[in-house]
Amino acid sequence: MTILSSSRHHYVAKISIFLITVALIAGMVGCGGAEYYLTIASTAGGSVTTPGEAGPYTYDGRRVVNLVTEAEEGYHFVNWTGDVGTIADVEAASTTITMNDNYSITANFELEPGWYSLTISSTEGGSVTLPGEGTSIHAATTVVNLVATPASGYQFVNWTGNVGTIANVNAASTIITMNSNYSITANFVEIPEYNLTISSTTEGWLLCGNVTTPGEGTFIYSSGTVVNLVAQAEEGCQFVGWTGDVGTIADVNAATTTINMNGDYSIRANFRPYVSPMVAAGADHTVGLKWDGTVVAVGDNPYGQCSVGGWTNIIQVAAGSWHTVGLRADGTVVAVGWNYHGQCNVGGWTDIVQVAAGSWHTVGLRADGTVVAIGNNAYGQCNVGTRSWTNIIRVAAGSWHTVGLRADGTVVAVGYNAYGHCDVIGWTNIIQVVAGSWHTVGLRTDGTVVAAGDIIYGQCDVGGWTNTIQVATGYFYTVGLLPFGTVVAVGDNPYGQCDVGGWTNIVDVSAGWRHTVGLNADGTVVAVGSNALGQCNVGGWDLF
Repeated sequence: MTILSSSRHHYVAKISIFLITVALIAGMVGCGGAEYYLTIASTAGGSVTTPGEAGPYTYDGRRVVNLVTEAEEGYHFVNWTGDVGTIADVEAASTTITMNDNYSITANFELEPGWYSLTISSTEGGSVTLPGEGTSIHAATTVVNLVATPASGYQFVNWTGNVGTIANVNAASTIITMNSNYSITANFVEIPEYNLTISSTTEGWLLCGNVTTPGEGTFIYSSGTVVNLVAQAEEGCQFVGWTGDVGTIADVNAATTTINMNGDYSIRANFRPYVSPMVAAGADHTVGLKWDGTVVAVGDNPYGQCSVGGWTNIIQVAAGSWHTVGLRADGTVVAVGWNYHGQCNVGGWTDIVQVAAGSWHTVGLRADGTVVAIGNNAYGQCNVGTRSWTNIIRVAAGSWHTVGLRADGTVVAVGYNAYGHCDVIGWTNIIQVVAGSWHTVGLRTDGTVVAAGDIIYGQCDVGGWTNTIQVATGYFYTVGLLPFGTVVAVGDNPYGQCDVGGWTNIVDVSAGWRHTVGLNADGTVVAVGSNALGQCNVGGWDLF
């Protein structure tokens, strides 16, 4: 064991004290070199410009950091909040913080007196494009423009929230007056889509018109869309109105109009042919078709054959011995008068394009070229359902026979034939057929006329007629209409029914049992022959 001297022992002690001192100093230096984080934020209305707000920032321990804020227009700084223990002055916009730890602080701002905030948002389906969405500030009483813009397929509904000073809460473009802090929302909804189904009437056999804009069928439109409607009538037809769901159609009587799509709508454009006035002579009564589709009648009326005052939408009339038949624009048929043989039972007929009336039977030509007949069939005059009665374009009815004109210009006939008035098989190039009591007459394309049947009164002496444009047959006589409105007649004439030589400007003729009727070009009517029952009292008529 070595024993140190006292001097050496003192030396060792000094060395130990030195080492301890160095260690303490080193420890102190180590504490001063620690690093801390500073996180800075700010409320609306301003920002921290020094050191900024992008942190966190890293600083050595005990570092004194400058803090500087800048308020936006209309705001002022209020204070610092958060870890503010080492901030020199928490109410100063420019101050310092000593970094003795990790700190998170916030600079707080508030509006100056006389300034207000406007916070704007929107629902799905659009945005506020003016002044934009978010929060903005405005001086008191400032009038701020508001514009809400819907996205495609959406529509603006209204403004909600603090809307007391909004001029029109239902307008997408409006204003708000800033008298306080306001929070408002622009509301949008998806625009509903509606179906518009469009069709047009077809009057029996006749396509009278169609809807050219937007067309016919079903179309889809957004709610509120104003759709243009254009209905175009075909030649010889007229538009008469829109029907169906017409509540939002601007003018239901106008061919060109609009419809506002606020729901699912089904509408129809209605057309009808322009009515060509005409006359028809029965046994002892006369019928007139007026331009507006109504009908007048005079003469013998024991069976109600003249009771046509309520008829409308009629486009053709025919007069039998004691009954009257009318063809409606929709292809249906009406009849009044003597119905002992069922000749007036035409209520179920449809798609008819022409009617004819015999003594005791009625004939109808369908749109497809076939023929129907009803009434007395004692001589087979109603047997028109056979194969030979197809492609028919015109029909005529005599006392007890029926005649049909085919599309190829040939003629067929059925019924009573004691006088050969059904012997028409060899006729060609015929464009009109008519039937008297016991004779049949045909008008050729070249204006000449043929006839078959009873010739006792010369009613078939038409071989010399030329340039004829229409024929008509009475009981025992025949009438022809010539160019320039003159008229000729042959046959039985005890009542003067053939005294038509002085007629001019005639556009339609018809012959009854004992009287003849002519329609003048000015719509007035003339008649000659027997007037025992008032069948010639047509002087006051104006069919145009």
